[in-house]
Amino acid sequence: MWDRRDNRRAPAPVVFLLVCALVLQGGWHALQPLPAARTEPLPAPLPVWVWRLASVGEPVAMAKLLTLWLQAHDHQAGGSIPYRRLDLDRLEGWLDTILTLDPRGQYPLQLVARHHAEVDDTARQRRMLAYIRLRFAEDPDRRWPWLAHAVLLARHRLQDLPLALAYAREIRQRTDPGQVPGWARQLEWTVLEAMGEREGARRWIEELLSRSEVTDPVEIRFLNERLRTLSP
Repeated sequence: MWDRRDNRRAPAPVVFLLVCALVLQGGWHALQPLPAARTEPLPAPLPVWVWRLASVGEPVAMAKLLTLWLQAHDHQAGGSIPYRRLDLDRLEGWLDTILTLDPRGQYPLQLVARHHAEVDDTARQRRMLAYIRLRFAEDPDRRWPWLAHAVLLARHRLQDLPLALAYAREIRQRTDPGQVPGWARQLEWTVLEAMGEREGARRWIEELLSRSEVTDPVEIRFLNERLRTLSP
């Protein structure tokens, strides 16, 4: 009669071969080189008409999808691409495409101002700030926040006060006082003061107050206090 206990113990040669197979398999995997991280460079953008066609009448939605893809491009399965290594010509090409699909969109310039313009590379920073300035001029009353951010980056990160002053003046000259907050239009005198141009800053505030452009009592009080500080 067949005894089930006979199946509980495998023959010794079989056990030996199984152990050898497991050891060989473990050794084989241990000897394999680690997979190398591979990242794909930023591709060149397709023409805008292709994306319009692919959007099926929803260019704004397509622009948002492309923005998310562009933001996530530096993190890939094979590793991470630092912002400072991205091809700037191609990056600007993608940004141009997205802004053409959605001219009212703000996030592309926010991505430039808060990420690509803050890399630890002076040349790239300057180029990204120049890009913000260029696109700001197309819609100043809507895109002023990013040029205001560029003023702060030029002043504090690049330590380039003349450049900061140029950006601040563009905000004042190109924007509508009724559409843009006073603090953004008044960045000019703060940069003048930082440059040691106390007389220029004082005249700027005097002219601002004389035009009655500022109506907030708190802001008027603050400007008068600064005016007294700047007076000889």
